[in-house]
Amino acid sequence: MDESEAPQKTFPVSWDQLHRDSKALAWRLVDGGPWKGIVAITRGGMVPAAIIARELDIRLIDTLCIVSYDDRRQGDAVVLKEVPGDGDGWLIIDDLVDTGRTAKVVIGRLPRAHFATVYAKPAGRPLVNTFVTEVSQDTWILFPWDTELRSVPPIVKNAPRP
Repeated sequence: MDESEAPQKTFPVSWDQLHRDSKALAWRLVDGGPWKGIVAITRGGMVPAAIIARELDIRLIDTLCIVSYDDRRQGDAVVLKEVPGDGDGWLIIDDLVDTGRTAKVVIGRLPRAHFATVYAKPAGRPLVNTFVTEVSQDTWILFPWDTELRSVPPIVKNAPRP
């Protein structure tokens, strides 16, 4: 993503909101089980995976470790750690599906798994089986692990002027 494609809006997500949204995702996944286990996509999928594992009483959790973002720039997905098998009976959890680049890598490695994300953007949405909240493609989600509390100016002061 170059500067002209950079997200123009932000969507801050608090720890409480992430917990509520992850729990809502668990409710949507209850009837799809029982699941053999969860594959959390690192790093963003780890917190939602922990919440969903608790809510669905899943004790077996693995990680598929992928690097695709550097701050706000998305590059090629690089797999650092694989998960054996084709994903049959497994639940893949990630925080977000954005452009779908990471999702395509995940699906290519675990094609029989059920892929679920808390948040979805339009470009990646068709790749996931289940999600909770859709946000526009030009929105950057500010996850609680990437933010800290500070004072910010009102939206109108930063809004682009025609």
